[in-house]
Amino acid sequence: MKEVLDFLDSLNIEYNIINHPPIFTCDEGDKYVDGMEGVFTKSLFLAGKKDRNYYLFIMDENRRLDIKAISEVVGDKLHFAKEEDLSKKLGLYPGGVSLFGLLNNKEHDVKVYIDENIKNEEIITFHPNDNSATLFFKIEDMYKVLKELDYDYKFI
Repeated sequence: MKEVLDFLDSLNIEYNIINHPPIFTCDEGDKYVDGMEGVFTKSLFLAGKKDRNYYLFIMDENRRLDIKAISEVVGDKLHFAKEEDLSKKLGLYPGGVSLFGLLNNKEHDVKVYIDENIKNEEIITFHPNDNSATLFFKIEDMYKVLKELDYDYKFI
């Protein structure tokens, strides 16, 4: 978590942080952020056919992932990545997937997709690579993070 907070501080990104017990689902986390402003996200780490390509999907927690439709859009047969691939590629664990896992992607080979339904939101949330806290910051700063890390992204 410290690495993420230091990174945000280095970019002069203002954020609020809510500490809570470790959570593994969006439903579990909702009670800790109830009444807070912002779009609550879920970040999903997916792999393509034969685990050759990896994808980070950032979406509104209330939307359901249609993996078949998204597979068609990205042109790869997607499935949830294996836990060991999540650890290897993003240095994360199930329940802790976040935008900030890209800090750990040494190969810089994860493709980023963002739910087009959240692109105009003002405030967005992510775990700081630790599922015992939730960060709130401006969505424009999410784009700043992606630019600083040199990741392209597509809306889907």
